[in-house]
Amino acid sequence: MSLKNRSFLKLLDFTPEEIRSLVALSARLKKEKKEGVPHDVLRGKQIALIFEKTSTRTRCSFEVAAHDLGMYTTYLDPAASQIGKKESIADTARVLGRMYDGIEYRGFDQKIVEDLAKYSGVPVWNGLTDEFHPTQMIADMLTIQEHLGRLSDVRFVYMGDARFNMGNSLMVVCSKLGLDFVACTNKKYFPDQKLIDTCQEFAKQSGSQIILTDSVEEGCKDADVIYTDVWVSMGEPEEVWQERIEDLSPYQVNEKAFSYAKDNAIFMHCLPAYHDLETGVGREVFEKFGLSELEVSHAVFEGSRSVVFDEAENRMHSIKAVMYATLYGE
Repeated sequence: MSLKNRSFLKLLDFTPEEIRSLVALSARLKKEKKEGVPHDVLRGKQIALIFEKTSTRTRCSFEVAAHDLGMYTTYLDPAASQIGKKESIADTARVLGRMYDGIEYRGFDQKIVEDLAKYSGVPVWNGLTDEFHPTQMIADMLTIQEHLGRLSDVRFVYMGDARFNMGNSLMVVCSKLGLDFVACTNKKYFPDQKLIDTCQEFAKQSGSQIILTDSVEEGCKDADVIYTDVWVSMGEPEEVWQERIEDLSPYQVNEKAFSYAKDNAIFMHCLPAYHDLETGVGREVFEKFGLSELEVSHAVFEGSRSVVFDEAENRMHSIKAVMYATLYGE
């Protein structure tokens, strides 16, 4: 199937078959890169990378993937772009669409990336918004496929704050592809009910389940994958730390949580992770709250179950697949 000239904004826009095709393409391009097989099929193309939220993995993934495909990139950081400030989203989109073959956006409101796609006339890729993180999902499914050998009969458990981009996107992709999705967290942090209802319909079609629980034992029982993310996202005020720590500490991914999971269960995290005192944020949290680990224990993060760095590498392969499919097609 061809995805040429399509934007990649959220997985709600894609069929299960299209999502699986992107996972398969990611695997193929990864194999070709490892074997030194050139795939610079987009030589001479130009793409713009708009980052209103900074990133390590997303920026590096887009730049390396673009280079492998033969493309040139222009990076626009928060200070370099007038998007939404001196120039409207629609005007920015129409200007960039005249100069570039594709546009990546990483920032805040989902409406911004939707408007870029509406007005630019070229494929637009969502590198992360407050609501969705679709490129991460392709990487995550590729990682699960590599380590478990399947994307069916999988019990996928997400622990922590499931209300925003990661919880939303993981629930969507699991329900579409047939993985059982478990949100294991304080009831205050369950996903939006409207999105739950939508995903319940997807789950009926794929034969999977959506499960919401505040019990760690119930949630992690027989888990194949346990996944978490930071408890406080970029752009949120510092004042929320106290409340999040109090509410979510029982849902730290640690050895006790894994004791309920299957023996071959894997740990995943989209990174960055606060599992030690080797970051400025980690040290600040320790000084204020006395905690050296937050959403995941150091033992789990560095343990044999952890596949987080395979997952991080797969961001590049999945992003390459998205750009390849939407600019070159098959």
